[in-house]
Amino acid sequence: MTQRVVVTGMGTVTPLGNDVTTTMKNITAGQVGFVPITKFAAAATGITLAGELKDFDVTMRLDKRLSKRLDLFSQYALYSALEAAEQADLTAETVAPERLGVMIGSGIGGLTTIEAQVTKMNAKGPQRVSPLFVPESIANMAAGNVALQFNARNICTAVVTACSSGTNAIGDAFREVQSGRADMMIAGGAEAPINQIGIAGFAALSALSPATDPQRASIPFDQDRAGFVMGEGAGMLILESLAHAQQRGATIYGEITGYGSTCDAFHMTAPDPAGTQAARAMQLAIDESGATAADFGYVNAHGTSTKANDAAESAAINQIFATPVLVSSTKSMTGHLLGAAGAIEAVITLAALRQKQLPVNVGVQQQDPACPVTLVTAENRQQEVTNALSNSFGFGGHNAVLALRKWA
Repeated sequence: MTQRVVVTGMGTVTPLGNDVTTTMKNITAGQVGFVPITKFAAAATGITLAGELKDFDVTMRLDKRLSKRLDLFSQYALYSALEAAEQADLTAETVAPERLGVMIGSGIGGLTTIEAQVTKMNAKGPQRVSPLFVPESIANMAAGNVALQFNARNICTAVVTACSSGTNAIGDAFREVQSGRADMMIAGGAEAPINQIGIAGFAALSALSPATDPQRASIPFDQDRAGFVMGEGAGMLILESLAHAQQRGATIYGEITGYGSTCDAFHMTAPDPAGTQAARAMQLAIDESGATAADFGYVNAHGTSTKANDAAESAAINQIFATPVLVSSTKSMTGHLLGAAGAIEAVITLAALRQKQLPVNVGVQQQDPACPVTLVTAENRQQEVTNALSNSFGFGGHNAVLALRKWA
């Protein structure tokens, strides 16, 4: 029997706040989370701004000794998972360990640890590499550490599909609950790429915005956009079968109704300009939801603020929607969190549906004619929307889309 899948908990750490409430307060206010880079001397990279976390203290939720044994991406994952679990009232009595699983995506994994240990090896020799190098840096350890924290003994996997990782992880977890193989799943994405090699690497691709003005740095769909702003953090959802949630009297924050995943098979980094497979992923999610495109009132766009992505995504959206649908990219405020982006955007979308106010596409002064979509503005953001899509598209041609429904 196919199970309906609902969301009973959400957690985030983002450049706009270290919990869902603060993040959504700043999203609603249209705040931009970009600051001059403080994690390293960034001048030589040519990049000035990043979406760094503000006043993040991992010991507010994690044991200090444990946190020292984790790369930042695992810290972010655990921290936000604990918030989501608290919201869902996930305890040892809530679900049997064998019925609780974990799926967490990360585009890169422990990049801060990799950089630090390679630097140490080159300076002091291979014998000085930390014995924790591997368990801190490998991309599955966010999922592994979350499973340890919650004694989750069902499926536990890591998804690595670049910037689609978080959305693919939630979609794959949706399938586990939908099929009845798990009663609950902890799913999301985590990323900690703000370090010298992370910024330098994406700058070398000409993917990052060189802007020095935070208000004009990440400007999806604007004709002057010139790249994305790197962000860091995590987003987590507690997915649960409707029957299990109702049986225990859980609060429901929304429903996942569909999931689409395709591949462009076009280029290593560039999206297919026609947006054909991105559009197909959107249609697959809509079809599974049981609704039609006309029933969807909002698309949380991948919207990276790069020339190629925004134009290709606009083409994809217009292939699906015969009449205009409201579109915004919350990366205009959070920056691009790579493998964590889709998970955070799913949280933002579900919260926006509940509060009946869509996130504004911040920063646009002159919309690019190559991006003919209807953007959310201060004037049209107050909307009663039931169904929404959340898009994620990654290097390698990965396309992932979630269909989300407001819980009545």
